[in-house]
Amino acid sequence: MDIRYAIHPDQMKLMDSAGMRKHFLIENLFEKDKTTMVYSHVDRIIVGGACPVASELKLEVTKELGVDFFLQRREMGIINVGSKGTVSVEGKENILENKECLYVGMGPKNVSFKSSDKNNPAKFYFNSTPAHSSYPLVKVSTKEAQHLNLGTPDKSNVRTINQFIHPKVLNSCQLVMGMTALEPNSMWNTMPCHTHDRRMEVYFYFDLPGDALVFHLMGEPQETRHIVVRNEQAVISPSWSLHSGVGTSHYTFVWGMAGENQTFTDMDEVPMSELK
Repeated sequence: MDIRYAIHPDQMKLMDSAGMRKHFLIENLFEKDKTTMVYSHVDRIIVGGACPVASELKLEVTKELGVDFFLQRREMGIINVGSKGTVSVEGKENILENKECLYVGMGPKNVSFKSSDKNNPAKFYFNSTPAHSSYPLVKVSTKEAQHLNLGTPDKSNVRTINQFIHPKVLNSCQLVMGMTALEPNSMWNTMPCHTHDRRMEVYFYFDLPGDALVFHLMGEPQETRHIVVRNEQAVISPSWSLHSGVGTSHYTFVWGMAGENQTFTDMDEVPMSELK
């Protein structure tokens, strides 16, 4: 478990690119036959990836959590960004195709991951947050998600927001999670940008072709910085930070939120004129 501590905005002003990448960027989420996890002290979210190839991978607890099993006091959302695979929860197999989501509530002791084809492994990306109650396990496909179609061609930001773990789709304690897909010739996401002091957010970028990359913007609106992000990498965004990006090609990203509420529209918009 890689531990990341909370950062005050004043400290961020003193960071160079290497410092920002060390604290906010998650680079290697998918290693073959390993489960990788990063624990952020920002709302205690865990960001992880599991890539089973030769064998099934179990979701193991670590000493940092101080519990007997991983989901004893947590919930999690899992999105498969690879080929077909299976998530087993207490022995029940749940098949996830590419870009399908599984919500697992607090309580199950046994969770494991496996790929249907070791030559084309599944890649299970997950977010986990503290939970106070147990809600039912739910699988959500892109067709079953709630959709928001936003953006215009002249702004290069035509995109579809798929809300998987959301109050209008299923019940969860605090985790909200979804996936945004940009159309070809669209590169900007979440612009005009916003902040939300009541929730933190993690962006995981994928479906980036070849040597394409994303310039992820963060920081206070009057003190913006950027991190160069490549395919299948994630950025931790504190509640005080804006979170937006532009790619050298179109791409898809998973967003996960934790914090005070689950109101998707609870955000403080930042006028373009105020960005510096």
